[in-house]
Amino acid sequence: MTTERLAKTRNIGIIAHIDAGKTTTTERILFHTGMIHRSGDVDEGNTVTDYMPQERERGITIQSAAITSQWRGFQINLIDTPGHIDFTSEVQRALRVLDGGVVAFDGVAGVEPQSETVWRQADRYHVPRIAYVNKLDRPGASVDHTESMIRERLRAHPVVTQMPIGREENLSGVIDLVRMRAFGADEESEAKIIPIPAHLKEEATERRERMIAALADLDDDIALMYIEGEEVSAEVFEEALRRATLTGRAIPVLCGSSLKNVGVVPLLDAVIAYLPSPLDVPAIEGRSAIDSEPVVCPANEAEPLAALVFKVSTDPYVGKLAFFRVYSGVIRRGDTVMNANTGESARVGRLVRMHADRREEVEEVKAGDIGAVLGLKLAKTGETLATVDRPAILEEIAFPTPVIELSIRAANKAADERLGNALARLLEEDPTLTVRYNEQTSESTLAGMGELHLDVIVDRLRREFNVDVVVGKPKVAYSETITRPVQVTGRLVKQTGGHGQFAVVELEVEPLEQGGGFIFENAISAGAIPREYIPSVEKGIREALREGPYAKQPVVDIKVRLVDGKYHEVDSSDRAFQAAGTLALREAVQRGQPILLEPMMRVEVIAPQEYTGDLIGDLSGRAAIISGIEPRSAGGQGITAQVPLANMFGYATILRSLTQGRGSFTMEFSHYQKASDEAAKELIARVA
Repeated sequence: MTTERLAKTRNIGIIAHIDAGKTTTTERILFHTGMIHRSGDVDEGNTVTDYMPQERERGITIQSAAITSQWRGFQINLIDTPGHIDFTSEVQRALRVLDGGVVAFDGVAGVEPQSETVWRQADRYHVPRIAYVNKLDRPGASVDHTESMIRERLRAHPVVTQMPIGREENLSGVIDLVRMRAFGADEESEAKIIPIPAHLKEEATERRERMIAALADLDDDIALMYIEGEEVSAEVFEEALRRATLTGRAIPVLCGSSLKNVGVVPLLDAVIAYLPSPLDVPAIEGRSAIDSEPVVCPANEAEPLAALVFKVSTDPYVGKLAFFRVYSGVIRRGDTVMNANTGESARVGRLVRMHADRREEVEEVKAGDIGAVLGLKLAKTGETLATVDRPAILEEIAFPTPVIELSIRAANKAADERLGNALARLLEEDPTLTVRYNEQTSESTLAGMGELHLDVIVDRLRREFNVDVVVGKPKVAYSETITRPVQVTGRLVKQTGGHGQFAVVELEVEPLEQGGGFIFENAISAGAIPREYIPSVEKGIREALREGPYAKQPVVDIKVRLVDGKYHEVDSSDRAFQAAGTLALREAVQRGQPILLEPMMRVEVIAPQEYTGDLIGDLSGRAAIISGIEPRSAGGQGITAQVPLANMFGYATILRSLTQGRGSFTMEFSHYQKASDEAAKELIARVA
């Protein structure tokens, strides 16, 4: 029964650029699977998955939403993700726990900047996916144009399995090229099968030939049948396309218009046909919290529990809600579970499964499934829930470094404590949000992924947490790192009247490649430091990373190896080794030839061709590196460039002026690079 249940489970996410129609597609899926009785509309602000006031007012998705539904006897756990780059962490943590993805594309714009970002994230987590070309009811929409962009921009191998019936406002259905049948607009639980229009039969036959040829490039069995002119049955084709999709070699391409209810039911069928079950993906591997040895966690209920917490949210009515994916074992109500990362244990209270806008309380959540637990205080994003007997730690989710910050303080003393509590809860929810407190100014510095991100956080503080706050203007969030490896010793030796404090740690610290984050490695041998003190050393190092000694900015992209140390049987303690770790890391940064890093943004500007010269001139004045200029639909030009974030404040106003309101741009974080000497001197003088 376990195998049959897992084979009929799909953990999928809908990912895309902003405004590609993810939330509308999710609403239609919920409607067709019987989860809701009336589809919501983003413009009307009544969608199920966009439940936050800020989401409904702005018409965008801010937080990912997990939903369980049923389709043709299969259980589909669906996560609707944001499209705006400021909320990329929501996409990242969803992809970490998904087995497959539906990538939605705007049929007019095709592959957009954020499409490329989510595609790369899906590649990183080896998530098989299908493409859904949406909004074919809009003027200028084209499946063929989007297919060529998928091939060229994403370096993927698309296999187009559908074609539209009608164009733009006359879109009335889709033709399934695999089984050579046509579907009209979707009805309540089915797509209405209609005859293939006579004037499209020849084109459909030609497109089916092209579809088979595209798969023949990847599958030897199909290639042999194609060369010998043998008829490829729908069953044989679907089986071969599923194999190629699961290995990431092929991308099935479907089409439709979610708003017009065209193509959503065939999309659901494609999710079942082509995307993997938990049995189709390799068993996840973690490491033991006891001895760091590899631990394999197969999708099996009989195995010990290993569940990854991928999202934490605060519900005003029920408190903390932690979403998790169970990779092995079963989590039951009343069980005692351990946070394998911290060693804390707690009893599981209420377990729930999310069904659109309601929660269903359940007694257990099994391997391969997604659920949520209410009120489990020890659950934090990226950490593993496990059994005490086998505390396995699964790979943590890596999040990007914040690029923009602003000062924030309570408007009055009465709001001071509420602000601290509210920020603590928001930090639990959002791993890309950081807060640093400045004792000199009594202000906190709030750092995030963009102006919209911080704007939403401030709005939530005022509205959701009822905290009156005063905020400063957004500023660039700099970082610092080292440029050469060093070996340092952190020594804490203090003698007082009673017990003293004694801890010595020896570290090897080296720079990592850009985006490497922080790696801690325990290389202690022969018990130079007792094992119970190792986490304290790491904690002290992490504390020192929050503010480097060079420019008072967070330290990034370093690897630290703990290679030696000394302890005293009486005077050593967790606190002493934490302090020694902090001292050692600070010295390492000072001696490692530190540099200041500034965020570089990938900017794409789209405007009519006649403004190209003025736009390039303006971008060059912002120290931009132009990386490409290419034609876009309706006579537009797309300019892509790398630009320092510090030079992009207020760009929207300048762009409107330069293009008479006809230009638009998107901006996403690209990488950190060494800041100019002038910027470094200015910042160091400011924080000194």
